[in-house]
Order: sequence, then C-alpha cells, then structure tokens
Amino acid sequence: MQHILTLTTASGALSTSIISEAVRVLSEARADVGDPITLAVESAVDIPFDGVDIEFALTTVRTALAERAVDVNAQPAAGRRKKLLIADMDSTMILGETLDELAEFAGLKEQISAITARAMRGELDFESALDERVGMLASLPSSALDRVNAALELTPGGPSLLATMKAAGSYCALVSGGFKPTTSAIRARLGFDEDRGNSLEVQDGRLTGKVLRPILGKEAKLDTLTELAQARGISLDETLAVGDGANDLAMLTASGMGVAFRAKPAVQEAARFRINHADLTGLLYLQGYTTPEIITP
Repeated sequence: MQHILTLTTASGALSTSIISEAVRVLSEARADVGDPITLAVESAVDIPFDGVDIEFALTTVRTALAERAVDVNAQPAAGRRKKLLIADMDSTMILGETLDELAEFAGLKEQISAITARAMRGELDFESALDERVGMLASLPSSALDRVNAALELTPGGPSLLATMKAAGSYCALVSGGFKPTTSAIRARLGFDEDRGNSLEVQDGRLTGKVLRPILGKEAKLDTLTELAQARGISLDETLAVGDGANDLAMLTASGMGVAFRAKPAVQEAARFRINHADLTGLLYLQGYTTPEIITP
C-alpha cells in the first residue's frame, strides 16, 4: 500500500484497543486498510492504508484518538528512512534548557526561564531574547558552564536514535541556539558527526554578558539543513529535523520529516509530524525501524 499511519506511545502503553480503533476509523473513512505491522510490542505500530488522502486520514484518526495518549502520524510508505538528521539540543536531545540551568547559578532562573518560554513559543524575537538573557548573566564565572554540562540529562531514546541512524549510514548534526561548550559535550556523548552553537564572550574567566556574532537562530538552522543536504548530494525529502521551539520551525517545515518533539503548541500546529508520548525512539519508528534493528548503546 502507498501510505503508512504510525502510532507511537510510551513504552508498553499501546493497547490493542487503540490499534483497533485507528483501523476502524480509517475503514469508516473508506480507506483500504492493511494488517497492522508491529514495530515495537505495545509501543509502536504501522498501519498501511490506501484509497484516501494522507492529510484526511491523519486528521480523522488524530481527532478520533485525541483523548488517548498516543502519537498519530502518516506519510507515504516510500522513502521513510532518512540520510541526514538535524537535531535541536535544548528540550529535544537533552532535558531542559541549558540557559535556564546556567541562570540558576546566578540566582536568576525564574526570570530567565520566563523569557525562554516566551521565546520558544515565538512570542519574542529569538536573537533579542537571547541577548537579554545572556546580558543578565554578566560576571558569572565561565566555570558554571562546566558544572551545567556535567549535570545535563539526555532525553530518553536519544542514544538509540543516534546509534541506529549512524549505523545505517546517516549523517547527524546537532544545531542549537545554545552554547558551543554544551553542544560539543552533547555531540561527544551521543556521537553526532558535528555540532553548531552560539559562542559566549568570556574575559578573565567570567561571562561578559555578550553573545558573539553571528547568532545561530532559526535561519541558521535552516541554512545548516540545506547546506548539509547539498554537501551530501541528497534531497530535502531525505532529511529528518527535530526540535521543540519556534526557532526550529523553518527547518522542520523544510525537511522531509520535520518532527515537533514535545513541542510548543504553535510548533506542533505547523509541523508535519508530532511526537508527544513516545521518547526519541519514536523518530526511528516513524522511519519504519523495528525493535531488532534498533541499537541500544
């Protein structure tokens, strides 16, 4: 069949009743529905279908399962496995926002977190919001970055996502509006091929409160996606991008598989794919990987 609808959720939470309901809804929408294919027992399943428009099928099933803790995504069956991954860092590959954690050392987490939340919702210009928050950290010892990096938690599923895609020959880049010391640390921990981030000005072992130019924001993320795709001779349809904030939207909408991962509402509305209940292995299931194919480092 030409199309695939994929259901993903937290480990062990995908019941037969949810799968049956999705099949019933597709059938009632006059789709030709194939037998469900288990990707991960009680966590992810593919439902092949044909005969109706993908967007119609997606909207219909999402509406029917809106009260269920399950992610619903749909796409053409062909070309699911991607050759390039571009990933946001904060609240995507790691839990939380690096700048907010850094602010805690200055006793300003509450104030800075409020600005971060507005910027990620798209209510503030990313560059000016970054300047404002970093400016509040002037005179903070640069060693605070090392302490923040040591305490960062990886998002569950991230190590498997990287290991599996790299084993399949994909190129993986971490592209963040966060800071280079952290992107470099996460690149090393997860095995990204490269990382890009912003640089903080440091003098005499302390932050000056300035971000060095140019600032890496939403356009730089999009530029990285197109640059790396061109360099590797692949189309944007063969790329996967994942992020959670407004500054990720440009790359999410341009990539072949742009995934809003536990994202802000406006980002979810604009992105083609959404993962809210599964961890980052959900991105592997969207590509059709099954449990035996997934590498657990």
